[in-house]
Amino acid sequence: MLTRKQHELLVYIDRHLHQTGVSPSFEEMKEALGLRSKSGIHRLISALEERGFLRRHRHRARALEVIRLPEDRVPRVAGDPASPEASPATAERGSTGFAPTVIRGDFSPRLSGVRAADDAAAVQIPLYGRIAAGLPIEALRDPAAQLDVPMALLGGGEHYALEVAGDSMVDAGILDGDTVVIRKDEAAESGQIVVALVDDTEVTLKRLRRRGNSIALEPANQRHETRIFPADRVKVQGRLVALLRRY
Repeated sequence: MLTRKQHELLVYIDRHLHQTGVSPSFEEMKEALGLRSKSGIHRLISALEERGFLRRHRHRARALEVIRLPEDRVPRVAGDPASPEASPATAERGSTGFAPTVIRGDFSPRLSGVRAADDAAAVQIPLYGRIAAGLPIEALRDPAAQLDVPMALLGGGEHYALEVAGDSMVDAGILDGDTVVIRKDEAAESGQIVVALVDDTEVTLKRLRRRGNSIALEPANQRHETRIFPADRVKVQGRLVALLRRY
């Protein structure tokens, strides 16, 4: 049995898919259900996935698939040819249900280094491999691998994504297998999490600390040691801007 919020979210996603052909964004789902944060949506989606009502497709932004609906499902919005007559549950929430206000227009900004995906609310960025010692960042790139990322997670500039290997940043909430979104940059402020290239050979994701003429690459796990290098041995290859995780 689903909770009320799980039920409402499942029906909203199903209706949105039938109306637009794409999954709703997390922001749209949050607004539709009247939740204060997107973390609540993450929990509801995970619960629906565990119960076999919903499926998420890995490495694809806004890629939700409704596998089945509960028998007492709420009908879609009025005018939908697949909708049955309104039920008492619909009447209690009002005839409009979850139908959001849609502002039409082309709002896709022209971001350098990214290609617009089919859905204007997402863009595609290069998906590199898992960070591995002994390889420069360029060697990790598979030209055919792309990742759809919500535009709300990106600012200006060029971006790429990396799969995280290891547990050196777990205390910063970055887990093995996570996908991090990196903005390409050759500079970073002390305290920022960066992709660093050491001696032109080793790539690592660490928190950067400046100490005079030296740079410390600081893990977020007490079982790993901070490594300190002369500044000329470390090149910043980008700064962490977002993290994607599949539950």
